[in-house]
Amino acid sequence: MKRRAAACGGLGDYANFECYEFTQFAGETVYIPHGWWHAVLNVTHTVGITQNFCSRRNFDVVWRETRGGRKKMACSWLRRLRERYPDLARRAEELNTRDGFVMWEDDEVEQKKWRRKRMEKERRRREKKKERERKGSTTEKERKEDKEERKEDKGREKNITGSCGSSSSGRESKRTRVGSAREVSPE
Repeated sequence: MKRRAAACGGLGDYANFECYEFTQFAGETVYIPHGWWHAVLNVTHTVGITQNFCSRRNFDVVWRETRGGRKKMACSWLRRLRERYPDLARRAEELNTRDGFVMWEDDEVEQKKWRRKRMEKERRRREKKKERERKGSTTEKERKEDKEERKEDKGREKNITGSCGSSSSGRESKRTRVGSAREVSPE
């Protein structure tokens, strides 16, 4: 990206482009401001811990980004907000209404697309497995992939049911695990 920006001479899509490169050493913390694109290259075995921050001050921006980019998680987060911070839940619902945004679990068209995509992925996985069985040999890598896919399938089956939409709707649909929801500070 740096090369492309340099080739454009800082014009067009790369106007005001800035790139910072640095090495983070053990024990150091890096703060990346909201909205900054970034990439990380780990040069050794690394454990990284990241945290997204949402407060009342930046709630509107964070909510809009989350509901569009992480649709199922946004539904789980909205349920949590209703339980713990009803005023923020109302704010999220107001933003949805104002923007004409339909939450993932309330959008049957999006759900159908997602289910079709998941079924297609499962079909390809089964075909791939049958082909390996037909050949009569599987590598350690292929057995490991099969095991990981089965683990993912079990994780999907454990999803809790609940409704993301208005609590008065009485509808139930799949829900992401509660642990994936963002916590919101009351401050």
